[in-house]
Amino acid sequence: MDHGRALGLLPGGGWQGFDHLLDLSPKIPPLASLVNGTVMALAGDSPDEASWALALWHGLLLLVVACWGRDLLGRRFGLLAAALLTLVPALAEQRLDYTLDLALAATTTLALWRLGRWSAPARLGGGRWGEGLMAAAAIGAALLVKQSALLMLALPCLWAVLRSLGRPRRLAQVALGLALVLGMLLPWLHHNWITTLSGTNRAVLVSAAREGDPAVFSFASLTYYLRLLPQQLGAVLVLPALAAGSLAAWHQRSRLAELWRDPLRRLPPGWTWLIGCTVAGWLCTTLSPNKDGRYIAPLLPLLALLLARGWWQAGLELRARLGWAWPTGLLAAGLLSAAAALAQARDTALQRQPGSPAPAAMAELRRRVGNQPLTLINLPDGPELNEHTLTTYGRLNGGQILARRLGKRPEDHPLVLERSSWVLLASGGDMGSRHRNTRILSERLRGDGRFQRLAHWPWSKGRQVELWQRRPGSSAVPFDADFIRLARGMEQGPAGLSRLFERIGPEHQLDGHFLYQGRVQRWARERLSRNPADPDALWSLALIDTLRNRPQGAQGWYKKLQALQPGAPWPAIYRTVVLLADWRPGSAANVSYESTDAVGHHPVMRALRNLSRGLVGHPLSLEALRVSVPAAIQSVRSDLESVKPEPAPQIAPPSPAAMPAQNQAPSRRQAGSAQP
Repeated sequence: MDHGRALGLLPGGGWQGFDHLLDLSPKIPPLASLVNGTVMALAGDSPDEASWALALWHGLLLLVVACWGRDLLGRRFGLLAAALLTLVPALAEQRLDYTLDLALAATTTLALWRLGRWSAPARLGGGRWGEGLMAAAAIGAALLVKQSALLMLALPCLWAVLRSLGRPRRLAQVALGLALVLGMLLPWLHHNWITTLSGTNRAVLVSAAREGDPAVFSFASLTYYLRLLPQQLGAVLVLPALAAGSLAAWHQRSRLAELWRDPLRRLPPGWTWLIGCTVAGWLCTTLSPNKDGRYIAPLLPLLALLLARGWWQAGLELRARLGWAWPTGLLAAGLLSAAAALAQARDTALQRQPGSPAPAAMAELRRRVGNQPLTLINLPDGPELNEHTLTTYGRLNGGQILARRLGKRPEDHPLVLERSSWVLLASGGDMGSRHRNTRILSERLRGDGRFQRLAHWPWSKGRQVELWQRRPGSSAVPFDADFIRLARGMEQGPAGLSRLFERIGPEHQLDGHFLYQGRVQRWARERLSRNPADPDALWSLALIDTLRNRPQGAQGWYKKLQALQPGAPWPAIYRTVVLLADWRPGSAANVSYESTDAVGHHPVMRALRNLSRGLVGHPLSLEALRVSVPAAIQSVRSDLESVKPEPAPQIAPPSPAAMPAQNQAPSRRQAGSAQP
């Protein structure tokens, strides 16, 4: 929805530039969202209407499998493979879930099919420039859907490149294809590489540890997806293929020893590539630390092609003995049986329970606030009532309501009570949350006289969902002054950054639209119009551009601060970091030479200088990193040891009579002259 708005296709948004579009994909590439947003512009943005995007990806997947099957054994085999794929239980589930798995399966299958056509021998049409470019474009598209496409594509791509060695024409095509893939990826990767790396680390390593997934090389890990296959593929699809394969092996038992000695060369054209891609994808997916049944989805189309070969063989065996009528009838019966089993399984999986109160709650909030941007703090949590579902309904038809979840940490409770204006609570039972601190926050908010209940709706298990609003005359304390103070604290180095990072996350949950940034930016520019050297304004603008991922603007503000405070190391250090993040190591290396000797000899600056010089081709600087990096780390640790916790806003007594007097902004007193 956000991407559709950024393209100007959906109401509530408009084109704000390429950087803004890339801002919407900080961790996951944007292609699927761009396609889905475009489909929603045509079909509608309600959940049912938006499901046409899933239908589009499913249609692409069926088309690719049918075409791949046609290349292997002809048109009828391609149709059989596509028919079997529609009956795979695991993919049937993905056709109803708004995840990237279906889009990933479609694009990776497309990429492997086109890459196989290009890597085929010249006598079979391989090695053509057009095939190479289509394969490269498909690979780039798969990677722009999700980074995990590498699990399916890495080894086949490496194999195709190795087979091209010694063939100048094919190597030239590889170089051009690589340039095309990089050209497709680099704009997004350059803009978001830091958040992409950190997000991938959390999604793969941290998530695996948190969820208790087995160790990578343990027996449980190596057999994880193997144990799921019968359920994911369905016994009705697997058993006929296995039976036909066993029967064929029995008939060819006299040649098994000969086939075993050189199986790949004796396979018909195309089957070696299909089997190799299946094994490679299985291996890489299995070795990924994070395990989940849906992560094997890109492999299922390849397995469906192999299953179709078993069904095809069964038909050949029956035709040789019974003619065409029996195989056709049995094929139809088998497909109907698989369809019936799938329908029964999906019917069982349906959750027949009261509907989610999310649509009614967000409709009531929309009725009260219209399309003004606001953030709703949501404390209940469930599959049908969470911040993602609420945000979806809050942004339908041009809405600007974002839902955020906060309250698991006790230190965030004062912020919620002081800063929030709209809150969704649950009453009865577990209050919609199994987390003790969230339940405590719910109780504290109910007892705080600054909030009032406006409406309620029935939920599951006898609970109710309630919409609460801050009472008139009890305005929420804005973050502006605290932000200015925290930005100015960055001149203290790690100590200031630590206090900033401790606060900025919860504050961004409370203000999902980051409205404070616009207010502070206007204040800072007005301040600079009177005094171009105002440090509060300069630090605030530098931090805003850093948070917005605008390296060019951020390094400009840090440069002004560097000139204003030539003896202070941290403006120069921040500027160097921003330039490195913008892939400008040459400019980053020059910053230290523009600095005073005291700044240039700071341990952190020395490490950054060595890194910058090493990235532009000075090998001695990379060697010096072995000394300068430990020194920089020790310097940062020493600074962090002196950090004092960032004080949170004090909670006013929950007395309705005292509300007007108690709702002044205590943090403004600490901001001094930096009040906007």
